[in-house]
Amino acid sequence: MATIRLIFKCLLALLMVTAGVGHFLNPEFFLKIMPPYLPFHRELVYFSGVCEIVLGVSLLIPRFSQLVAWGIIALLIAVFPANIYLYQNQGIVPASPTVHFLRLILQAVLIAWAYCYTKKSHSLRP
Repeated sequence: MATIRLIFKCLLALLMVTAGVGHFLNPEFFLKIMPPYLPFHRELVYFSGVCEIVLGVSLLIPRFSQLVAWGIIALLIAVFPANIYLYQNQGIVPASPTVHFLRLILQAVLIAWAYCYTKKSHSLRP
């Protein structure tokens, strides 16, 4: 069970890092989905990208995993308005309404996934 838990932890970390890198490779996508009421769109896109990369890498450091998992949850909640904005304005990114809805559901899944690492797991300690 510990091996499966570690594999999924690595997958979550990889997903976070990949998403973070995406903010730098394709910032225009993320700029499009920024709600207009937020200031400093470009800066927030890059900041959230840095946060995703740092949190993803840090999740793999056992000493910090619990705190980092809470950080991932906080970040996912913080970026949720962008996903709601995208769902409400589906013309921004051409995709079916189902795809846009699944993006909202994915946020909840990622939050639950990160929550799994907020508890101590002695089997993963060195």
